[in-house]
This record gives sequence, structure tokens and C-alpha cells, in this order.
Amino acid sequence: MGKLFKNLKPYWSSVLLILVLLVVQAFCDLSLPQYTSDIIDTGIQNSGVEHILPEQITAEEFENAQLFMTESEKQKWQNAYDGEQRKESLSGKDLDELDSDLLVPVLLNYQMSMMSEDSFREMLAQQQTDPNAAAQMEQMTVEELGAAMGVELHPFQRTEEDSDGNSSTVTCVDVRPVFAAMQQSGQLNEDTVTQMRSQLEDMLDTMGDSLVQSMGVAYAVQCDKDAGLDVDKIQTGYLWRTGSKMMAMAFAMMAAAICVCYVASRVGAGVGRDLRGKVFSRVMQFSSAEMDQFSTASLITRSTNDIQQVQMVTAIFLRMLLYAPILGIGGVLKVVNTGAGMGWVIVLAVLVILGIVGVLMAIAMPKFQKMQVLVDKVNLVSREILTGLSVIRAFGREKTEEERFDKANRDLTKTNLFVNRVMTFMMPVMMLIMYSLTILIVWVGAHRIDGGSMQVGSMTAFITYAMMIVMSFLMLTMMSVMLPRGSVAAKRIDEVLQTKTSVQETAQPKHLQDSKGVLTFDHVCFRYPHAEEDALTDLCFTAKPNQTTAIIGSTGCGKSTLVNLIPRLYDVTAGSITLDGVELRDLPLEELRQQIGFVPQKGVLFSGTIASNLRFGNPDASDAEVQQAAEIAQAMEFIQEKPDRFDSTIAQGGTNVSGGQKQRLTIARAIAKHPKVFVFDDSFSALDLKTDAALRKALGEQVQDSTMIIVAQRISTILHADQILVLEEGKIVGKGTHEELLKNCEVYQQIAKSQLSPSELGLEETPEEGAMTDGE
Repeated sequence: MGKLFKNLKPYWSSVLLILVLLVVQAFCDLSLPQYTSDIIDTGIQNSGVEHILPEQITAEEFENAQLFMTESEKQKWQNAYDGEQRKESLSGKDLDELDSDLLVPVLLNYQMSMMSEDSFREMLAQQQTDPNAAAQMEQMTVEELGAAMGVELHPFQRTEEDSDGNSSTVTCVDVRPVFAAMQQSGQLNEDTVTQMRSQLEDMLDTMGDSLVQSMGVAYAVQCDKDAGLDVDKIQTGYLWRTGSKMMAMAFAMMAAAICVCYVASRVGAGVGRDLRGKVFSRVMQFSSAEMDQFSTASLITRSTNDIQQVQMVTAIFLRMLLYAPILGIGGVLKVVNTGAGMGWVIVLAVLVILGIVGVLMAIAMPKFQKMQVLVDKVNLVSREILTGLSVIRAFGREKTEEERFDKANRDLTKTNLFVNRVMTFMMPVMMLIMYSLTILIVWVGAHRIDGGSMQVGSMTAFITYAMMIVMSFLMLTMMSVMLPRGSVAAKRIDEVLQTKTSVQETAQPKHLQDSKGVLTFDHVCFRYPHAEEDALTDLCFTAKPNQTTAIIGSTGCGKSTLVNLIPRLYDVTAGSITLDGVELRDLPLEELRQQIGFVPQKGVLFSGTIASNLRFGNPDASDAEVQQAAEIAQAMEFIQEKPDRFDSTIAQGGTNVSGGQKQRLTIARAIAKHPKVFVFDDSFSALDLKTDAALRKALGEQVQDSTMIIVAQRISTILHADQILVLEEGKIVGKGTHEELLKNCEVYQQIAKSQLSPSELGLEETPEEGAMTDGE
């Protein structure tokens, strides 16, 4: 994973901004369920009233409420009101503290204000010691009982609901005047009040906090209504305020989410851009040894598909994976704060999710690691078939190659299907867990609501928080599916970036003072990486300006390997090569390669025009120089036949010109560079003998101050070379002119006799040789 996310280091400020925005988004997201709970519990069930202290109270009720308060509680009660109006200076924290401190006396006062008639008569009967008096009181009405006690009592009807939701009408009595009279006469002592409060507290302990708070709020609503306040307006105002806060939170969350998506997309695109630049830059530094290590198809896949995977995973990581733990932790904290006591439900759901994810990942992980290799294989097979299409058709191998591609394609498809099936299985399971969790929460919550320890809005909020926690783990699950493939892609990209080229720039470079082009091989040996034997052994020769050094030998003897050492496409493993006395490894690569005009064995042209290709090594070449190079390379004949001449289009790879035309253009490209050393790696093989002879003659006349190194298969091409090197199994077995080698080099004689007749070679014709024809 470290390889995947180390690319974010340059974007640390953007990642920090995303974190801040995600925290804002999570805060807003986690606040919405609480607002929903408030709307249900406070806005609807409690008529928009949040505290047990009424906003406005009648003078009579203000005095009655203090009947069952201690002196300190009376002081707090009186300090909370300015006349009949609750002080506006009280903060929400102050009101919460007063709710807690005054809850018992307020509820006791509320309970005494609507005691049922049966309870009232039972209370009076308990106070009578005379059975006759008790029997007489049972026959009296409530009004008569009040008159007997010197107070006015008026019964009233009140509707109540039982636990099953059935409503019934109960006759109630406000008995507080009785206690007020007893207090004035000294009959209501402190012990009696303490006993009554103790009994109420015992009853409240059997009830849930939610129900107790609702009872206190009901008292406040009744007081507000009795004081003439519009309770419906209070409720409507609360709903509008809370709804407006929800809208503000929703818009803030939306703005944060949009900003996160925008910044995450920019960071992901930036990471992709940087990786493409780094990979391309690194590949451009690779020597042929590293190019042999990574196939071209693999490098293309790593530069496109792999980087695209990393870019996509990076953007999704910043958007989802960072958000998931913030949302999950926030949801857990909110669940704890609800005090619902159902945390075990969340823990159970999370454990089940983690178990399922662990099993699925154990099954799918090997497939993710295999997928990118299969993508490589499809690209490799596709590239081979498309580049070799003409050969495939010529040999009638279309059916076989289709089957080969179909096998690679089916292997990749099979792996993709497996991964997709895992994902298809995962989502329904997660949905099942979420819905099962909802049912479990509702079932447990219903029992708690019935017991008065939870309100409906709290249960709704709890369900929402639970879904958020599960969704956060679901996000992590989705990322756990994508991260392995992204991690594999990042590892493959890192392999390219961490591969150091075997051809290194020297730390203390030397420079050519007066470049002449004298190239010297001094006991040079070369061995390919991981090879057991040297490809070239103890090569010693010097190529001088105004001379042509030719190299000839059988196929596989090391000719191309030798010339690849000159521009340092490979580095020698022993000995040294010098240019004008300076070791090639001591020269800056750019300066060295500026001195060399290299024409590879396989001509390569780039999309553009003929002129742009000829100026490839010398962008500042004038039209006259370009035309002269084309004339020397014998390319003017076919260039003039084209309608646009030098502005004629060259297709990618030079597919719209013939092999011979392509070779002449690559030779002209090297000539237009004006190098000190020309290296022709079997670059005349596609030319006919007439064009070959004309080209070599023009080179000899026009390019006289440069060193010429020619690798050839045909004796006619190197017949007049100043120095011919004969290679056999990586060793120089002959060195000299054509005439010298015919006399003292058996290998050269065999090559020469296989191509030219004895008369052309100036040798005596034997009977066996007389039967030979030219070119045998």
C-alpha cells in the first residue's frame, strides 16, 4: 500500500484540505439525524418546548410550583423568572441545569395539579382515624370535601392512554390548594414534603429518562397555554428553526462533498500525470538491457492501464476511504451519546461485516494479483498479431492466432468475471445485514420506548447512525476490493521507476575539446545480462576519420552487438572504447550521441513529414542541408515523385513507404545530423546493388571528414573499405583490406566465395568452382 500512496506526498496540502472538508461533511452528515430526532421528539411530541420551565407562567402557578421545593430550589426558581416571564438571559446550558435541579419538585407539583379523584379520596382516607368520619367523607362530593377543608376544589375530566393505546376519561382534582392551606396552618412540615418527594423519586426510577423529561415538558406546555401563549405558534416556530438548520447543514454537506470530489479528482489526475511523466522519463533512460528486461507490451500496459488504476484508486481513496473512518467513528460517538444502550447491536453488525469481508478477500486477493499479468498478456498477444499481420496472412495462420488471442482474452475475462461475482455476492449480503440491523434496532427500540427509556425520534436517529456506521464499513469493503488491484498496479509501476539503467552518466564528465572522430576499441569484452558467456571477446581496432571500417561475419557473430556499444546502448563489461582519446563512459551521453550518426538495422520512421524525419537529429538543418542529405542517400528520386515532396506525410512506423525507401530516409536522417562518426548497422541490405553503389560513392565524396563504420552482409558493399573486421563467435579473426583478407583469412574467403565468383575475386578458377554461378 505504501507504493500506492507515496505518490500523494507532493499533494500533501490538497490532502489536508480534503481531510478538513471531509470532517465538515461528516459533521453535517452526523448532525442531520439528531435534528430529525429533535423534530419528532421535541417538535411534534413535546409541541416544540425543550425545557420543563415554562416561558410564561401565571402568578398563581408561580406560587403553587414552590409548594414542594426546598429553599435553595425556590431561590433558583425565583431567579429564573422576571415576574411572570422566564428570563431571556438564561442560556441553554442554564436551562438544562435547571431542568435537572427542579425536575422532582416540578413533577410533584404537576402530579398534585391533576391527581385522580380516587387517589385523592384514598389519600384523605389514610389520614382519618375515625371510621365514621371516613365513611361520611366517601359520601361527600369533591366540592364538599374542599369546603370542609376550607378550600375550593373543582373536579375536571382528563383523557389518559394505557400501554395498549386505549384511551379513557379520568376525573382529576387539583389538590394543591389543600397543601397550600396545610402549609399556612403549619400542618405541612418538611418531613411530609420529603416523604412525598422520596415516593415520587422511587416512581421516577422505574420510568425511563425520556418519559420523565416528557412529563416535565407537558407541565411547561400546560403552563404556557394557561398563561395565554400560542402553543401552536411555538411549535411551528421550533419546527421552522430546526428545519432551517437541517437545510443549512444539508447545503454545507453538499458544498463540502462537491469540493472534495473536485480536489480529489485533481489530485488523482495529477498523480496520473506525474506517474506517466516519471515512467516515460525512466524508460527513455533505459539501455537496451533494461528494454530486454521489460517487454514493450508490458511497458505500454504499465504506462496506461496500471497508471489509470492508480489514478482511479487515488481519487476514490481520497473521497471514500478517508471519509469512511471519519463517518464511522463519528457515528459511534453519536450512538454512545444517545444513551440508548443498544451499542451491542452495532458491534454485532460490524463483526459480521468484517467476517464476511475477510472471507471474500481471502478468496479474491489472488485473482487481483493475477489480473494485471493477464492484461499484459492480452496486450502482448495483440501487439504481436497486429504488427505481424502481413506474415500471419502470408502463412495462413489467422485461425491459429485468433485462437491464441481468444485464450488470452478468455483467461482475463474469466478472472474479471470471478471478481465481479465476488462483488455481486458482497452487495446483497451487505444489504441483508443493513436491513436485518434495522429490524433488530426497531424490535429492541420498541421495547425501550414501551418502557419509557427511549423516544421515537431517538430510535429513528439511532437507526440512521447505525446505517451510517454500516455504510462506512461498506465503503471500506468496496475499497478493499479496489485497493489490491491498485496496489498491484502501483507495484508494477514502481518496478519500472526503481529499475536503474545500466548505462549511467558519469559524476565527473569529460568533454571533447576538438572532435575528430577517432574511435578505438581496446580489449573490449561484452556479456549480456544473465548470460553465461561473452558475446564479444577481446576486440581491438581503431576507426579513423576519412576511412571506412567495415564489419562482416556470419549471422549471430556479434556485429550488431559491437556497434550498439558505440552509442552506449550497452556498456562494455571489460576493456574500453575511446572517442578522440576520451573513454565513452566519461562523456555525457548527450554529447557522445551528438557525435554519432546511427542507422539501425531496422529502419524506424516517425509520424510526420519527410522533412521532419530528416531533421530528427538536427532540428536546425536548413532546406538545402535536408535536400543534400536526401541526394547523398539516393532518396531524391522517390521524394520528387511525391506531390508534396519533402512535406509528404509519413505514417506511423513509415508504413506508407517501401523497405528500401525507409532505409534511404534513415540514412539521410543520419547524414543531415553532420556527425563525426557514422554507424551503419547492415543499413544497405534493402537496397539494390546499383543504389548501394551510388550511395557509397556519394558518401565517399560528400562525407570525407567523418569516421565510417559499416556492418554488412554483402561483400560488394565493403569491397573498397579501408579496414575490414571479420567476426567469428564474437572474436576478430581477420583484419585488413579486402585483398589482404582474401590471402590470410579463411573465414573471409568462405564468405567472399559464397557471394562472388573467383573471377570477380581475382582468384584462379578450379573445376569445382567453375560450376558455381554468381551469388552461390
